[in-house]
Amino acid sequence: MSICPICNGLREINLLCTHCGGQMLDSGRLMDYYDDYSPYMEIDLMKMEDGYPDSNSGGKCPHLYQCPSCQKDQVIFIKE
Repeated sequence: MSICPICNGLREINLLCTHCGGQMLDSGRLMDYYDDYSPYMEIDLMKMEDGYPDSNSGGKCPHLYQCPSCQKDQVIFIKE
């Protein structure tokens, strides 16, 4: 069983926005934004439904990062 170091608070990633250079903030797992019940669903099941086939293969967890300055979003795949 693999775990995401970001979801479990074991590591932080500091990213700079490619648009404005501002510090991007982790907004959580991408699949938590699908509907009201997504945060409560089985993680591995949601990875198969997330529309990102790479996230289910190779142990990657898609996280949404947002820039508070320019409001740009970016999905980053975190190795589990």
